[in-house]
Amino acid sequence: MSEEKKLIDLSGIIAITGQPGLYKVVAQSKNGIIVESLSDKKRSNIYSSTKVSTLSDISMFTTGDDKPIAEIITSVFEKEKGGACIDSKSDDKAIEKYFSEVLPEYDKDRVYVSNMRKLFSWYTSLQKTNSLKYKEEKAETEEEKAKTVKTAETKSIKKASVKSGAKTKTSAGVKKTAGVRKTGSA
Repeated sequence: MSEEKKLIDLSGIIAITGQPGLYKVVAQSKNGIIVESLSDKKRSNIYSSTKVSTLSDISMFTTGDDKPIAEIITSVFEKEKGGACIDSKSDDKAIEKYFSEVLPEYDKDRVYVSNMRKLFSWYTSLQKTNSLKYKEEKAETEEEKAKTVKTAETKSIKKASVKSGAKTKTSAGVKKTAGVRKTGSA
């Protein structure tokens, strides 16, 4: 991005198929993830087979490049100066008019009123729970972060092999478990 526009931080916020509202990822569990509802703060376990969408990964169709939800929510936030947006249960014409003010270049053939309603209900949920905060300036670039993670993985593999006394080999992206003994011949 050539322009340094601050975006609303949507990291860790998810929508779960078949369940109303938005959730914040709290931790990983043995069988999936533990989430906390933004509206009532109740925690629950979501199994790994459940379809989950991370808000920061969702985008909407435009006549040019797809626009991330974070940019659209930021536009709504700035238009309303942090206040409430249009009610997601308003009539179709009002929803379309409001959405075209927020995102004038949206693809009218592929973005449906139901998509707009979902966006506005998510915005309302985030606004009511005071979750609309700008992203902090990143100290590290994505590339530096990837190097840090890779270094940490390498160190943990080396520690595991030193503790168990087993030799482990890693190749690009493949991790082998240290300390596992094979029995029999292959």
